[in-house]
Amino acid sequence: MKISSSIFSLISIFILLLISSATSSDFDDFIRCLPRQSNSSLPITDAILTPNNSTFQSIYQLRANNLRTFLSATSRPVAIITALHPSHAQAAVICAKRHDFQLRIRSGGHDFEGLSYTSDVPFVILDMFNLNSIDIDMSTETTWVQAGATTGELYYRIAEKSNVHGFPSGVCTTLGIGGHFSGGGYGFLIRKYGISIDNVIDAQLIDANGRILNRGGTTSFGIILSWRIKLVRVPPRVTVFTVQRTLEQGATELAYRWQQVAPKLPKDLFIRLQPEPINNGGNNKTVRVSFIGHFLGQADGLLRLMNMSWVESTLYWANFPNGTSIDVLLDRVQENRVFSKSKSDYYKALIPKQGLETLWQGLMDIEDIFVQMNPYGGRMEEISDSETAFVHQAGNLFMVLYGIQWSESDGGINATERYVEMSRRLYDAMAPYASSNPREAFFNYRDLDIRSNESDETDFEDAQEYGAKYFRNNFIRLAVARKRVKE
Repeated sequence: MKISSSIFSLISIFILLLISSATSSDFDDFIRCLPRQSNSSLPITDAILTPNNSTFQSIYQLRANNLRTFLSATSRPVAIITALHPSHAQAAVICAKRHDFQLRIRSGGHDFEGLSYTSDVPFVILDMFNLNSIDIDMSTETTWVQAGATTGELYYRIAEKSNVHGFPSGVCTTLGIGGHFSGGGYGFLIRKYGISIDNVIDAQLIDANGRILNRGGTTSFGIILSWRIKLVRVPPRVTVFTVQRTLEQGATELAYRWQQVAPKLPKDLFIRLQPEPINNGGNNKTVRVSFIGHFLGQADGLLRLMNMSWVESTLYWANFPNGTSIDVLLDRVQENRVFSKSKSDYYKALIPKQGLETLWQGLMDIEDIFVQMNPYGGRMEEISDSETAFVHQAGNLFMVLYGIQWSESDGGINATERYVEMSRRLYDAMAPYASSNPREAFFNYRDLDIRSNESDETDFEDAQEYGAKYFRNNFIRLAVARKRVKE
């Protein structure tokens, strides 16, 4: 999506406002600090972008994937550090702390609320995009993957080495590994192998003092440089399929049955339920429900199925046309950016048919919305909520993403309030059926309606309230661990 010249003019004004908010002395001291703290043979000066650089704006917006947060931000970074070496990231941490600039970490720019590239206080972006090496060791079936690599690059590099290995992570192929794994990370292998973080062996991170450490935690404890992951076994050929039914074709009954069956199927089978509003002719609205499946094996006969390699199936899930070359996995930047607002829910009990009808009506009222219902069970049911920081495993039937999207032609940034309110209305309507006390949410689907601390403050009581929705009882464990790490 192209952004108009008038918006670029506004952006330039915002940059000037930002620069005036931080004294020239603070900024100059920060810039001078960076080379002193970097010991790489690659000059950090080549990685520093300020608003005076001709490429500053293009790099900033290149990985700002939600136009709602990008265009509504009232400030811009004073600098972007496009790290070319781990020591550049170290220098950014040390100098930002020393000169009182907040540091935002960006890998792929897919944060739903734009928290990796926006802030309300003077800030610097540490862009990890150039740190994207992937080192695969097939003798141990492990891989070191840097934070700036994308999920697509990881899938591609694994396929170069083996047709019987894969990794459980997202279906979007431009997700940055650093943030995606830190928040959990999941995809169509979730029922067989759990989430991404369940298959992490080690990590390398930078702590708040700029030290590089092994066996790190998430972005709450430091900045992830790289993950060591355990590759998983997949068959040479897998099966994918999509079956669609409208409400008139019995979709409500099928969706109700799906809730009962999908979490209990064999681990090798994952079936996502994806309802969407459609126009059935004239003003006759309805909902079409897609059952999108992935089977780790070959199957024939009952349905219109497609057998393919595992890496080819990643293209199917990412909605690339049949026959697309896997080379597309090396495209690292998301195209066709839109305005969006997303929310998530966990369900521990069946949604009654009345609740499904409430969902269908909400979809038809809003129209520009998609919903994904992802079944749990399988490996997820075997992992207790205290085994890792990720708490949403055993005890959940499925997780739901509600995503509303709009474009410039729908009103662009000026339509934000209307679309955000519609997303809240649907979310509120589903409250009687979702998890409660607290109503849980997926951390990687960040939602500022759940609340967040101010950019320059941390209030533990506030954090405990909204943190419980993302981490439940594990929030206190994480807070204690974070305190120990900082000590």
